[in-house]
Amino acid sequence: MGSSRAEAAYARALAAFKTPTLDLLHGRYAPFVVAALSLLFTADRPAVAVSDAHAEVAEILDELRSAGYDGDERMLPAGTAREICRYWVRVGWLAPQIDGDTEVYRLTAHAVGALEITGRTGGGRTRVSNSRVRTLLEAVERLAAHAETDPARRLIRLTEERDAIDAEIARLELGQQQPVDDEALLEEAENVLHLSRELPADFTRVAESIKAMQRDVVADLRRDVRPTGEVLREYLERGQHVMQSTPEGRAFAGALRLIGDPERIDDLTEQLHSLLARPFAQLLDDPQRAELDAIGRRVELGVQEVLTAQRRASHVITGQVRTHDPVRDRQVDDLLRDVMSGLQAWTHGASRDASVDPIRDLPMAGVGHLRQSVSDIRPAGAPAPLTGSDEAAKFMDADTRAWGGPRYAELEAYVRGLGEHFDLGEAFQDAGDDTRRPVDLLGLLEIAHRNGMSEGGEVSVVEALRPDGTTRRFAFGSVTARSAKDDDDD
Repeated sequence: MGSSRAEAAYARALAAFKTPTLDLLHGRYAPFVVAALSLLFTADRPAVAVSDAHAEVAEILDELRSAGYDGDERMLPAGTAREICRYWVRVGWLAPQIDGDTEVYRLTAHAVGALEITGRTGGGRTRVSNSRVRTLLEAVERLAAHAETDPARRLIRLTEERDAIDAEIARLELGQQQPVDDEALLEEAENVLHLSRELPADFTRVAESIKAMQRDVVADLRRDVRPTGEVLREYLERGQHVMQSTPEGRAFAGALRLIGDPERIDDLTEQLHSLLARPFAQLLDDPQRAELDAIGRRVELGVQEVLTAQRRASHVITGQVRTHDPVRDRQVDDLLRDVMSGLQAWTHGASRDASVDPIRDLPMAGVGHLRQSVSDIRPAGAPAPLTGSDEAAKFMDADTRAWGGPRYAELEAYVRGLGEHFDLGEAFQDAGDDTRRPVDLLGLLEIAHRNGMSEGGEVSVVEALRPDGTTRRFAFGSVTARSAKDDDDD
């Protein structure tokens, strides 16, 4: 029995020390990591640009090395600031994200928890105060009251609370207010600081649970082979209710009803400013006063962080669902696995300093003529020539023919009766209405060019008549044409 209890306790402790939080505090360079992260990230600076973080960590390293903290005991890590930050990302202390067009670092919940532990341990005295015990007792009383199912007992408790409030009001009306000494107010302020230090880790933990849920949903979606309509309905619903998809999200949704109102945040900020103006606040040291003043901002940034993670998760899930294609996703997965296996095979046989020839351009695919239609298996060929007769056009109605091309037969017969030479503008103007369309003018010009023509310096203006009765005027250089081509021109 004792052995199993000891083994279970040891297993729990072993699992706890494998978390990034205790790994950070237990590491060789833990003081440097805590100091650097606490300088990089503050309540007003929850995210730091990657380039700025690398520069600031390098500056911290230089200052500490010049101060002699990098002696024989190796209190500072080796490598560049960029390598150190990338290592912190790998072990789960920093999370890189894209904020607009900039890549930034954010503290993970494990890192926030580690900083909270060190701040609570090294931030002054921790004592069993009246305020802290009363907070515990009131929390237990509220829990018991909410869990109470007997209406009579709840009525008795509410009546006692009302009587106590009425008695307090009566004392104040008589001017019998009892002043609270500064020591008791100091205990209350220290308890508020103690409670506020846990909020950043709680907010970050909620945001990370939403991000983990988002990754799980996307991974499940890529493996989902159900019909697209069914997939759309389920995953779009999960994207819309992402806050209810994790226990941390549901707990935050309840807390958001208390702190999500901007007026509540403003009231909190005003109350903190009023407290800092009280005489007891002078008993707090400078870091404590700054921390007390930043509580409202810390709550506001925490809420914003969670809501941003919620919006991003909803956007990602919705986008993945709208472009859901199981066949394509499987093809992409197979391609990535082939690439990774090929890279792994190459790294086993290559040395660390082996050069890799870059691909300058992609090979061109040798593709012949592709059929434009799959309905006819015969190869593409030229269409059969048109016959010289009008028999093929007899199936068309009169209106369709009226809007067709030039009437060459009528025009050629008309030209042959105009004499040896004629003015093309006058000939077109004197033609019948059926052969005085705009297209017939082009046909007449074509016949004149074929038979032989000469251009003059004057301008001819003609009026064409469309089949619907509308007219259009055309102007062109005067043309004198022959009615027929001479035989010796052939």
